[in-house]
Amino acid sequence: MMSETLPEGIELTPLKRIHHPQGDIYHALKASEGSFSEFGEAYFTTVTQGETKGWKQHTRMTMNLVVPVGDVTFFLRHVETGQHMAVTLGADNYCRLTVAPGYWMAFKGEGSPLNLVLNIASIEHDPGEAVNVALETYPLER
Repeated sequence: MMSETLPEGIELTPLKRIHHPQGDIYHALKASEGSFSEFGEAYFTTVTQGETKGWKQHTRMTMNLVVPVGDVTFFLRHVETGQHMAVTLGADNYCRLTVAPGYWMAFKGEGSPLNLVLNIASIEHDPGEAVNVALETYPLER
């Protein structure tokens, strides 16, 4: 991560992974947690090792991102404040990344061969509330 202090509107919450001999249990989000705002939908996306998806900015959606399989680096940038950061989530850093609306985000698959991201979104998908720009628009800074 870029610094010890997270930008306003960003939270990183350590999550429990409970070992079970027949298959582990991975916590993601509880309604009782402070970072929970509301529920719109949950969806999964994958990213292949070495590939990067982004940049996307949600104007109303709060994202709650969890990586239960593989490793993914998230790059966040707030153009108005100049704040940016990068954090890798996965087996060695099993956390939930909460991102408020207004941040540009890109993410890169680090694990092999496939990486799975869960987004527990505050609103249902609405293509009119997100903006996409080319990956070359902003540097992927750590």
